[in-house]
Amino acid sequence: MTEDSANVARFLPLMAERVPDQCAVKAPLGWEGVGVEYLVRSFAEMDADCDAVARFFVQKGIVRGTRVLLMVKPGLDLILTTFALFKIGAVPVAVDPGMGLKSFLNCVHRSQPEALVGIPLAIGISRLFRKSFQTVHIRIKAGANSFLNLHEKYGGVGENFPMAITRTDDLAAVLFTSGSTGPPKGVRYEHGMFDAQVRLIRDQYHIEPGEVDLPMLPIFALFNPALGMTTVVPEMNPSKPAKVDPGKIVRAIKQNAVTTSFGSPVLWQKIGRYCAEKEISLPTMRRVLIAGAPVSPGLVRLLQPVLPNAIIHTPYGATECLPVSSHSGPEILEKTWQHTEKGKGTCVGRPVPEVEVKIIGITEGAIPQFDPSLEIATGEIGEIIVKGPVVTKSYDRLDNETAGAKIHQNDETWHRIGDLGYFDTEGRLWFCGRKAERVVTAEGTLFTDCCEAIFNRHPDVYRSALIGIGDVENKSPAIVVEPEKGKFPKTADAREEFIAELRTLGAANSVTKNIQTFFFDRKFPVDVRHNAKIHRLTLAKKYLSHR
Repeated sequence: MTEDSANVARFLPLMAERVPDQCAVKAPLGWEGVGVEYLVRSFAEMDADCDAVARFFVQKGIVRGTRVLLMVKPGLDLILTTFALFKIGAVPVAVDPGMGLKSFLNCVHRSQPEALVGIPLAIGISRLFRKSFQTVHIRIKAGANSFLNLHEKYGGVGENFPMAITRTDDLAAVLFTSGSTGPPKGVRYEHGMFDAQVRLIRDQYHIEPGEVDLPMLPIFALFNPALGMTTVVPEMNPSKPAKVDPGKIVRAIKQNAVTTSFGSPVLWQKIGRYCAEKEISLPTMRRVLIAGAPVSPGLVRLLQPVLPNAIIHTPYGATECLPVSSHSGPEILEKTWQHTEKGKGTCVGRPVPEVEVKIIGITEGAIPQFDPSLEIATGEIGEIIVKGPVVTKSYDRLDNETAGAKIHQNDETWHRIGDLGYFDTEGRLWFCGRKAERVVTAEGTLFTDCCEAIFNRHPDVYRSALIGIGDVENKSPAIVVEPEKGKFPKTADAREEFIAELRTLGAANSVTKNIQTFFFDRKFPVDVRHNAKIHRLTLAKKYLSHR
């Protein structure tokens, strides 16, 4: 392995050499005695496991450049499979299976994988829907920890697997977006982008080797070997994070002295409420990263006593560019929460080093080339665009979508993130909502995050969603409310009283004074990845007939 290779898999043998006996992964096996029994693998064992898996895959026909659809359960198998493919120089393709069968099959068909590594159900699906899987000619079954039994045949050869030497611009993986405001798109990740992500995440959050991570988004586990952290696989279904048992997460944090964790606002809301009810604190935690949707000041307040020694961070970004900026709990509570609750949007902090962010005027069409005249003044709401080493250059086999999302400037690429926001006078970036979800009315344009924060202040509102009803360029604004548990209005009188209180809240703010229509919904449609991004366009269709 040469030092000038950008192959992200190189970090695993590097850690195996530096700290061979340090725990790399702990995967839960089941309850035993007073705690959970874990399958434990050191960095040296993990590296040897990956070498064996890589040799096994090569024998099955996977070579450099082979596109491999991953349908493996999160945990040890996913980590081993991904790093083995990186070592080969093959290209993992990751699609969220919870996005719905039709969307999933469309993503598979478009990405044209040549191999499939998956659980038995996935193998069956590939044979049942042959048209979508027509390019697949290699199928490898993966069961629970099934790739730990390959050493006898594929290990112990006395030398490491010959890792592929990759350039920074070589394709490393295709990762699909969650499709929260449109069809999911495959994002082309290069090895250099993964390399930059590792560097920026490590430096931004001061992560040190030897820490223990509980990643509640599976892809974050893939950074840990490069960061020298132990991965504790959480007991949860990552495709349904909102259904997590918070008791199991708390138990894992305590049993393994976890120092860091990433999860969506929905996850940490459940964990925070559970800990508050049972008067539990988690003193080993040093940092918590919360992302996937705007993080409310209320959630930060809820978590403060639960995490007495931790700093809460709210990184901002997207599948196409991560991280972009970051905000911290202390600054939220000391400086920005008042503005959020007055309808100014959610502050997402300052851009991280090496990442450049600009605000341009809201434009629907493609912008082939960047021009300084596109930029708008500080404080004005516009489109957020991003440039830097973690910014991807294109979507996979979607030329029109790539043209609509990318702006070229010499040999660099700006990404139009699809979000709206502005910079304040102190250089902080504020998020106001998705461009596709803004509501254009006769009185002006309304932005989801700005409006919803006003109504979310009501104690009986769990969350709210701004929608537009009517013509595209002249919509009537409405708010859909998902009440707190047990607070859904049961009678017409209770409904009218609730609405009257919401109207009073809205009338007191210039941002929401013209919103007069309210609906109640028991459960919002949300994204499959975080269960946190509200599908407002789906809600708008649901209430279209009520205008």
